[in-house]
Amino acid sequence: MAQKSRSEYAALNIASGIGGHVVTIVLATVCRMVFTRVFVADYLGVTGLFGNVIGMLSLAELGIGTAIAYALYEPIAKNDNEKITTLVRFYGKCYRIIGVVIFLVGLALLPFMDLIIKEKPAINESYTLIYIILLFNTASTYFFSYRSSLLVAAQKNYLLTFFSNIMAVVQNLVQIVVIVCWKNYIAYLLISVAAVFSNNIFSYWLTQKHYPFINSKSVKPLNKEEKRSLMRNVYSLTVARIGGILVNSTDNIIITYLQNLASVGLLSNYTLFSSNINSVLGIVFSSLIAGIGNHNVLESKEKKLSMFYSINFANFWLYGWAAIGICVVSTDFVRLLFGENYLLPPEIPLIVAVDFYMLGMQSAVSAYFSTNGLFSHCRYLILLTAGINLAASFVLGKYLGLFGVLLATAISRAFTNTWYNPYAVFKYVFELPFRLYVKRYIGYLVVLVATGAVCWLLCSLVNISLIANAVIKFLICCIVPNAVFFCLFRKSEEFKTLTGFVKVISDKLTGKIKAKLNKK
Repeated sequence: MAQKSRSEYAALNIASGIGGHVVTIVLATVCRMVFTRVFVADYLGVTGLFGNVIGMLSLAELGIGTAIAYALYEPIAKNDNEKITTLVRFYGKCYRIIGVVIFLVGLALLPFMDLIIKEKPAINESYTLIYIILLFNTASTYFFSYRSSLLVAAQKNYLLTFFSNIMAVVQNLVQIVVIVCWKNYIAYLLISVAAVFSNNIFSYWLTQKHYPFINSKSVKPLNKEEKRSLMRNVYSLTVARIGGILVNSTDNIIITYLQNLASVGLLSNYTLFSSNINSVLGIVFSSLIAGIGNHNVLESKEKKLSMFYSINFANFWLYGWAAIGICVVSTDFVRLLFGENYLLPPEIPLIVAVDFYMLGMQSAVSAYFSTNGLFSHCRYLILLTAGINLAASFVLGKYLGLFGVLLATAISRAFTNTWYNPYAVFKYVFELPFRLYVKRYIGYLVVLVATGAVCWLLCSLVNISLIANAVIKFLICCIVPNAVFFCLFRKSEEFKTLTGFVKVISDKLTGKIKAKLNKK
């Protein structure tokens, strides 16, 4: 089989991911609309809370997946099947142990749930049963999905995407029927479990099909130096992962403790928009990561820097545009889709958008950080981020409520990894002054704030009807930011490089479509 180029793999991964994912998001939103009209907000709160708790349990993964993915880039680039098999086998053994540990530790946490949930939630089902179902759903994944990391590292995750999108469509349609006809929340959860299990089985089979050599019984073990190097990276990633989980997976727990489950449920309707947008953009940037790893192995520092600037510019354009929309329009969409009872104060979508943008602008940096193996350079800083986040969340949450908890997350990022991670990339990867990154970051931020202010002023003049307000504001937030960004950056090298890359991807896709049509 002919080997595809990095751009061809990126094109396939992006195209196969976005089209189906958009359909999935639309159906998932419809499913959420039906859900909020049948179940009270506490059901959303329970799901969000337990999602955070189980997210913290994924700490058991210890960063092994990232370390193995990094280790796979070179043997994949060099077609070293023996080393690939060795790493995948080691990965699988670790993940089976991790799956058992997550499930057992998760069960051990059950008696402590009453300490977090002070008021009995307004739900009919046992929240213990709900927790166990969600826990099983997460733990079981580790027994099957580890091989799919090979497809991701080889830029072939588009092979998984089509099936997962079909399963997501089926899942949402069946869940809508179950909610409307039976109003059964447990059945709603079990449908999700079935969909996840189907995806895991399919990814396992697909890897077997495309990489049959990993089933070889004669596997050469890792030598001492390879194990030592891998364990160093795992240790660094473990520390970073602990900090990351304490930053990203504690907000709902703290909100439940300081306020109630209903607040978590109300917030989830706002974060639904940011998480859906993030998942679409994540397809774009995750589709490029393995290509970056391959690029780092084979290309010069100058080409690495050029690619970084282009991806960073794409980060700004896409996440900045989305952040403006989240800030300005999300309240109108919550009102339209879920009703007045689910609205929160205007400062909530603002801080959700700020945190969304700060995290999104780390995408290019994180890609170069991980694909260049800089794991040891931030292992303790992320613990500082977590410490600031937890302390600030309790203090600000006590006085400012929900807004204070979300603000604490943004503050913790601003004082730590928002500046340090790009500093490390510029120092150790590009060997260039950090001020080059800072200058671009501040320039992008000034443009974003000014553009966002213009959109907010224009949207504040719109007051027609519920549907018209949402549609007109959405169009304003689509047209104005893109027009401003285009006028300001159309002559920049980053824009030219990015549009050239988009053209390559477009040509690859249209060429493949035409070839298939000609065959028919």
